[in-house]
Amino acid sequence: MSHPAHLQHHFSDSEQQYESSKLGMWLFLLTEVLMFGGLFCAYAIFRAWHPEMFYHAHKMLDVTMGTINTVALITSSLTVALAIYSIQNNRQKDTVRYLTITILLAVVFLVIKYFEYAHKIHLGQLPGKFYTYGGIEEANPHLFFSMYFIMTGLHGIHVLGGIAVISWVIVRTKRGEFSSDYYTPVEMVGLFWHLVDLIWIFLFPLFYLIG
Repeated sequence: MSHPAHLQHHFSDSEQQYESSKLGMWLFLLTEVLMFGGLFCAYAIFRAWHPEMFYHAHKMLDVTMGTINTVALITSSLTVALAIYSIQNNRQKDTVRYLTITILLAVVFLVIKYFEYAHKIHLGQLPGKFYTYGGIEEANPHLFFSMYFIMTGLHGIHVLGGIAVISWVIVRTKRGEFSSDYYTPVEMVGLFWHLVDLIWIFLFPLFYLIG
């Protein structure tokens, strides 16, 4: 009996494969939420212990750059959603176009983050024992920058991972492997990217908009 090329042998039909893939992706995203959840708890504890220090340290961040990055990621969520819609309607070229825009927006995010990091490193606003900046009077400002670099750095790694998997989907879309009959990888990558965007939506106000 013939079956679609995308259907793996251990699934009875495409619907079962799709539902299993989606369940697996949601479980993976749950582990991501748990990981970042632990960091958010650590942030809450340190901020409760040092509210004045966190307030004054956050002034060292560039709100304009953070805002641009927020707009870039929110827009990228729209483009990845449009890519999923396009592939569901057999518009492969549009899918590639929207996914390419998503990658470009992700690159914009990383470039801005690079300049932010470079400025912090230049001033000595670094985690732990590497902190040398003397412009904040409150005690233990290195705690703020430790949380900043850990949480935004981990998020940045996820952005890089998102670029990689979106590029993989673009290549496969150009090969004609996805259509309205089979677009599971496109949708799963879209779910991952939405999580990356959502995490930043929490990080932005927590670090940049404390006041």
